[in-house]
Amino acid sequence: MIEVDVRGDLEYAIRQLKKKLQIDGIKRELKRREYYEKPSVKKRRKAAEALRKLRKFNRLRNRM
Repeated sequence: MIEVDVRGDLEYAIRQLKKKLQIDGIKRELKRREYYEKPSVKKRRKAAEALRKLRKFNRLRNRM
């Protein structure tokens, strides 16, 4: 659950909410679920995500 404290400036609260939604990945998930995704496309997307995650992990590990 995402909470945003509104203390006066509504625009500020909306910006904070959008930022939290983006960080949690909810916006990306909603956009992805907007249309049907074929199983073959889903499989390729998940493989690409796993590869990106692995590369990021290796990049961070090599820094230390």
